[in-house]
Amino acid sequence: MEWRGRRQSDNIEDRRGEPSSGGFGRGGGFNFPSGGGVRRAGGGLSIGTIIFLVVIYFIFKMMGIDLLQVLDTGSMTSGPGYEQSESEGTRTPASDEMTAFMRTVLAETEDTWNGIFQSQGRTYEEPRLVLFSGATASACGSASAATGPFYCPGDHKVYLDTDFFQELSDRFGASGDFAEAYVVAHEVGHHVQNLLGILPQFNKARQGMSEERANEMSVRIELQADCFAGIWGKYTQQKGILEAGDLEEALNAAQQIGDDTLQKRTQGYVVPESFNHGTSAQRVRWFKRGFDSGQLTACNTLSGPV
Repeated sequence: MEWRGRRQSDNIEDRRGEPSSGGFGRGGGFNFPSGGGVRRAGGGLSIGTIIFLVVIYFIFKMMGIDLLQVLDTGSMTSGPGYEQSESEGTRTPASDEMTAFMRTVLAETEDTWNGIFQSQGRTYEEPRLVLFSGATASACGSASAATGPFYCPGDHKVYLDTDFFQELSDRFGASGDFAEAYVVAHEVGHHVQNLLGILPQFNKARQGMSEERANEMSVRIELQADCFAGIWGKYTQQKGILEAGDLEEALNAAQQIGDDTLQKRTQGYVVPESFNHGTSAQRVRWFKRGFDSGQLTACNTLSGPV
């Protein structure tokens, strides 16, 4: 993907290096082996969790370790991916390349969806992309590395722990810059659904659904986001940004994160009624449909077979 030298978005919040603010997240866009691509607003710690944390605090206190002091000194920000600034004593992202790449990919999604919305007489509200490491807070509750990338309709932001890409490559064999761009484009696809009113309708309807029916509808929502990501891919191809093998990288990523493939890898068998993102074949098919057509009308996953 020829991304260097292109426009970069300013709609980025780089929280890497900040003290962790959370860590008890739920759900997630690309969580393994399963999870929800969109997180609903709300959240917080239960009484049981608070009691547990208090007990842990006093246990460490009896051992002579003051956790509050540890947090106050910023020790929780240590870890791979950061380097210490000698002049200011703060921690900054070690890889400016990743930041530049994310800014560029987000800018490309902005150009794509601004154009599509404008052609329909609509105004596209650009989302913000939050890069974090370890854990951070969102309007949908706490976000952690375990949740995977996700979109929060409560604050119109995409949350991404960039270490996810290393796991995607090493653990699931889905490497390449266009595979990483597909992940961002998928989450932005959820933002498009939110602006079109699709997500609010789904979140309202799911409250009265059985778990199995809610999972079925979640699959349709996720596949539509894949199709929207494919539309973005079509526009990048028309700009001449794609290189040989890029499309295959995205399709391989879609293949590797299908519910059936993930369940086979992690537990050795599949439970179709628990699928909430779609099978590998479905995810590949809908991304490809968006990519081949470049049209919103081709992405109607909400009715008919998927």
